[in-house]
Amino acid sequence: MRMRKKKHGEERIQACAALLCEKPETPILAPTHHLADAPLCLEIGCGKGGFACDMAEKHPDRAFYAMEKYENVMICALEKASACADARPTDNLRFIIANARELDEWFAPASVDYLYLNFSDPWPKARHTERRLTHRAFLEKYFTLLKPTGILQFKTDNVGLFDFTLSEIDALGLTPEVVTRDLHHSPYAEDNVMTEYEKNFSSQGYPIHMLRLRPPQK
Repeated sequence: MRMRKKKHGEERIQACAALLCEKPETPILAPTHHLADAPLCLEIGCGKGGFACDMAEKHPDRAFYAMEKYENVMICALEKASACADARPTDNLRFIIANARELDEWFAPASVDYLYLNFSDPWPKARHTERRLTHRAFLEKYFTLLKPTGILQFKTDNVGLFDFTLSEIDALGLTPEVVTRDLHHSPYAEDNVMTEYEKNFSSQGYPIHMLRLRPPQK
């Protein structure tokens, strides 16, 4: 379903321009806008920005970049982040409007410490497999961006997408460090920061699936 275009979208984006990154001439090797020596965290598909805002507040010593390809959705994320800016102890959050296929145009190899995929579109039709953000082609791109000690974390309520992701990881000859099919009743729940989708799904009784994975060691 096509999203309805938000009123005064360009003006609303410009009002939050201080939080929005322009495409760099060369890929980012380390945080350039804030906390230059901090660990670099990247969320792909940030939606309305709740997770990014909460994580940036919880971890003021980390630099967060949140990517979303839809301008309509990014308006909500930018306005949320702007409204709660005073809650962040440090100026450690920026946003990027771009498609995940462009990641290597934004970030340099081995530059990312933490990469988050939260409730990505499952693209359930077989002919759309390659669009899934956990398809092996995307995973290999993430591994290039992650530092050798970096961590990829994936959360979803969709069993089919989770199983697909595990099979893609296995096809690459890798084993996740953490796999749980009921995050909120696992030992990892205590440190979990929920997204808007996650709060909604879990309130309806849907179990949340989560895995953590490190890039292949060379």
